[in-house]
Amino acid sequence: MRSSPLTAGDPDQMPPTVAIVGRPNVGKSTLFNRLTGKRTALVSDLPGLTRDRREGEADVAGNAVRLVDTAGLEEAAPDSIPARMRAQSEQAIAAADLVLFVIDARSGITPADKAFAAVARRAAAKVILVANKCEGKAGSGGFYEAFELGLGEPVAISAEHGEGLSDLETEMLQGLGLKPKLVSRRRRRRGRAEDDMPAETESDPTAGDDGETGEAAEADADAAAADDPTRPIRIAVVGRPNAGKSTLVNTILGEERMITGPEPGLTRDSIATDLVWKSRRVRLFDTAGLRRKARISEHAEKLSASDAIRAIRFAEVVVLLIDAGHPFEQQDLVIGNRVVEEGRALVIAVNKWDAVEDKQKALKDLRETVEEKFAGASGVAVVPVSALSGRGVDKVMDAVLAAYDVWNKRVSTAALNRWLQEALDRHTPPASSGRRIRIRYVTQPSSRPPTFVAFCSKPGDLPPSYIRYLVNSLRDAFDLPGTPIRFGLRKGSNPYAKD
Repeated sequence: MRSSPLTAGDPDQMPPTVAIVGRPNVGKSTLFNRLTGKRTALVSDLPGLTRDRREGEADVAGNAVRLVDTAGLEEAAPDSIPARMRAQSEQAIAAADLVLFVIDARSGITPADKAFAAVARRAAAKVILVANKCEGKAGSGGFYEAFELGLGEPVAISAEHGEGLSDLETEMLQGLGLKPKLVSRRRRRRGRAEDDMPAETESDPTAGDDGETGEAAEADADAAAADDPTRPIRIAVVGRPNAGKSTLVNTILGEERMITGPEPGLTRDSIATDLVWKSRRVRLFDTAGLRRKARISEHAEKLSASDAIRAIRFAEVVVLLIDAGHPFEQQDLVIGNRVVEEGRALVIAVNKWDAVEDKQKALKDLRETVEEKFAGASGVAVVPVSALSGRGVDKVMDAVLAAYDVWNKRVSTAALNRWLQEALDRHTPPASSGRRIRIRYVTQPSSRPPTFVAFCSKPGDLPPSYIRYLVNSLRDAFDLPGTPIRFGLRKGSNPYAKD
């Protein structure tokens, strides 16, 4: 069964769509973050940072609204990157129920604003003119100049400081034909509090556990919601630049949703799209290509790398896309091992497979390399694919769903302890200081990934080689391929034994 974007469902059940458009660097992504209450879109003084459409849900006076952040509108030569960005923005305008046309009131009206205001006026949807950066008296001149655009009276706001948003929400309700609903103060406080959090994308893309407290809290919330059948499976597609990640995502979605081309580094931030695959809800993240830290110099690439690392951290299944012509270069191994360390389920897709001559031998070599290099997630699925033609895409998604099920698998305590006894009978634990190490009991406190704890007489003395034996035996006994297994040791006796 092919994929179907959720947005293609019954229109009566879908929230109205609001597209945020305008020339580069007028504050569209800042407004998007402010309205959604989350720091999801990359924000920087660098013009043109946003290239693909980013979607999110906003609460406007109790009404759910689907927001679309777009790339800056620019005049550009055909087939250039800005031209492809503009095409994406024009698609968003055509599909929107309401358009927010954003200008920079401090800079005043530019020729680009006038040119693209004409594009907005031709849209079938109602257009609201938003004069951003109006804090204090800074944008008063540009505010009055905005009347020249023929889009009506502008709404003065400061997206960065949160000023004027109530007026904008009122205009949005009128434009969409909606009425305010009762909204709890707690929800509004939570949304505004998230706005005040420091942007996580400003962190070092190679750092380890920055923001640990907030991420641990979100991980706990994810675990609590794991049994919710309506909750989408989060899948991140990662890899080196120009591996074909955006092309693969477009093929899965069945539409040109992401900008693609021969130029490396086209994708700059992690773009999420919801769809349904074989009756399973999925949230698919296209991410920026990850290069070695030493090669990351530009500010935009640092932000992109940080966003991609964060997508890995919050994904449930990660598809590592590698180039069949240059498989498993050092950066592929670094990314894959990062996924395993984060405890995410892993699927490896080998792109451009149609260009491989001896496919059988190449696939055998790739699988041997995976078993050698990703010992922490033995049995990872390796799926040949051609993102451009669509061959193998169904198999990639089937492997993703299978990996997700394994990642969530739980084993009963009785079955675990029967396995433990058999494993101990086959290979007895070594002695320490002349005394045999005893492993008395094992249990599984959590899944996502499968996590096991064994109670041992001398946990510090059990050698890593024996722990690896237990993990591999556990993986084989309970069919847990391709997912990291966390195996801990604690000192103590069987906590369930009767006195």
